[in-house]
Amino acid sequence: HGAEISVRQLAERIAEGQAPAILDVRERHEYEITRLPGSHLIPLRELPERLRELDPHADLVVLCHHGTRSLRAAELLRAAGFERARSLAGGIDAWAAEVDPEMARY
Repeated sequence: HGAEISVRQLAERIAEGQAPAILDVRERHEYEITRLPGSHLIPLRELPERLRELDPHADLVVLCHHGTRSLRAAELLRAAGFERARSLAGGIDAWAAEVDPEMARY
């Protein structure tokens, strides 16, 4: 397990019925523009106080807009014992560009 997963790898896992838990660390107003189905919103600034909402044993993919905040969040999670936390490389913007061209972009 590297620190990141590509949007194509995530799309393949979802298509195969092996979707990981998806944590969105963007702000609420960004989440309302567009989101991945089934994702759980915890803005990055709230994450340290809300770790108990997440399963430390789950396969967890963290996403943000372009992948910067999610990399920080994945590092924070791994340091807190979430060994299977990975960041979505390129964020939801890469997902929209490469996987779902119908998705709203901002």
